[in-house]
This record gives sequence, structure tokens and C-alpha cells, in this order.
Amino acid sequence: MNLAKKKNLAAKVLKVGRNRIVFVKEHLSEIKEAITRLDILDLNKSGAIQIKEVSGRKKIVKRKNRRRVGKVKNKVNNRKAEYVIITRKLRKFIRGLVRTGAVDKEKNREIRKQIRARKFKSKRHLKESLEEL
Repeated sequence: MNLAKKKNLAAKVLKVGRNRIVFVKEHLSEIKEAITRLDILDLNKSGAIQIKEVSGRKKIVKRKNRRRVGKVKNKVNNRKAEYVIITRKLRKFIRGLVRTGAVDKEKNREIRKQIRARKFKSKRHLKESLEEL
């Protein structure tokens, strides 16, 4: 007695998977005669067709991303903030030197380009490179 088609119909009507549909052995003759969706619903109400509980995982929890060697990245905002702070500090320092006359305008242009390219790591580094020149 092959009831695969009845099982498919029951799964569709009851909106569950095929593996959750269980036919009670005492009522197999009634199930065999069932043709319509209404017949299937009536058999479900009477208890001839039962639905198993969901097996497996009940709770779907997203797996946390693990920070390992390949995943460690600097935060962009931190890098940008760091860049802004050092750039402003160095430009202010150069502006002072231009006012006092220690650096001419052409040299100022060059130094500003180097600051923008992040050649200098700190104010001290900038002072040392200016002393060499």
C-alpha cells in the first residue's frame, strides 16, 4: 500500500514537511479513500493523520564572527582621527615657522605636501627633518 501521494497532499494542506506527517495504522483504509483537501483536514481533526514535533535545533542563533589573525583590522575612524590630529598639529607648527620667516613659501608648499602624504610621524620628526635641511 503506497501512500506517498496522500502524504504529499497532507503535507501541502497542513503546511508542514513530508517527514512530519504520520499516518495512524488503524485508520489506513480511511486515509486511502481520502481524495480532497477537506478529507485530509477532517482526518487530521479526527486523529488519523498526526504531525510530529519539529526535530533538531529550535533556536536559530547567528554565529558570532571570530576575530583571528585574518580578521583583525584597524578601525577606519581611528585612523582618520589620528591623521586629522597629526596633520592639524604639523600645519599649525609650519604656519608659525612661515610667520617668523624660518621657512619660505615654496618650502612651505613642499612640507605641506609631505605632511599630507604622512611622511612625518610626529612634530619631533618634522623638526628633525627641518634641521637636516
